Amino acid sequence: MDSDKDNINNKNDVIDLKVIGINLWKKRKSVCITMLITAVIASVIILMVPRAYHCEVSLAPEDESSSLNNSSLGSIASAMGFGNLMMTSSDAIYPLLYPDLFKSDYFMAGLFSIGVESLDGTIKTDYYNYLKSYQKSAPWMPVVYFLMRTVKMEFLKKDVVYPNMANGDVVNPYMLTRKQQALVAKAKKNIKCNVDRKTSVITISVSAQDPLIAASLADSIRERLQVFITDYRTNKAREDFEYYNGLLADAEAEYMVSVNAYSKFCDTHKGQLTQSSIAKRQILENDMELKFNTYNALATQVQTIKAKIQERTPAFTILNHATVPIKAATPKRQRFVIAMMFLAFCVRLFMVVYDEFVRK
Repeated sequence: MDSDKDNINNKNDVIDLKVIGINLWKKRKSVCITMLITAVIASVIILMVPRAYHCEVSLAPEDESSSLNNSSLGSIASAMGFGNLMMTSSDAIYPLLYPDLFKSDYFMAGLFSIGVESLDGTIKTDYYNYLKSYQKSAPWMPVVYFLMRTVKMEFLKKDVVYPNMANGDVVNPYMLTRKQQALVAKAKKNIKCNVDRKTSVITISVSAQDPLIAASLADSIRERLQVFITDYRTNKAREDFEYYNGLLADAEAEYMVSVNAYSKFCDTHKGQLTQSSIAKRQILENDMELKFNTYNALATQVQTIKAKIQERTPAFTILNHATVPIKAATPKRQRFVIAMMFLAFCVRLFMVVYDEFVRK
């Protein structure tokens, strides 16, 4: 008797897929209705979520590397993806650190001044006001934000407004208000930078709720990054140029003073062959020649530094230009609806299994 009971219990514990299939087929109408209702609700929900467009720009900067890259060891390291780590570069900021640059509040706040315009022409402002006043959200998001602020007790926190700011709306990267920091965080989510370890190709990706704004932002940020890299690499040479150019101007002025003194002496002492006049003339001539040599050496140095600035200026190859995207990148509406329908089917399947093998 005990063995018969155990057999019966074992039979009940085994899930028969055939029985599940038969029960699903019997309830096919209710399953279909459930999936249809789920599809309608999911479609309504996903249609309320604003669409975002994605644009990418890829560029390859000129890379300064040592002779190690030309050696067999450098070739092996580059093939293994360690080329940038093996090379010795005079730059403190090399391509692998560019993504960290985009994590800087100072750099991201500098992008707020970029002008943007929507595809339909209704929005024409800068990126700061676009993030602040022209962002769409799903109808339920204000409630979510309200609950989040309530949990964090943000209503008790007053925003910081510095004395030199007009109504707290002037963006100073050194002194960001709490609201401005929130906009910077939002910009960091929309703007990404990645660098390929093997090829050092820089990819800038931008997301925005308008296709033209996404493309224009990507192109403008690419230009900002190029200017930043160029300014960094040529900074020392430009400082040297300004310094030596100032010395050159002073040397030229001193040389002209010496030329005028020598010319005036020669004009006033024409025909005089006294020893004192000859000595004085020789002194003035030597001084003029010395000033000229100094001026000539500094002029040569300035020309050399000019060439160095040009040499240090990197050349950029744009591999992927910014183009206005046609299709939105997010949300994936069809995938969302299909996923919700599949979830509804799984729920109905679980209910059938529960009714057949758990309740009984």
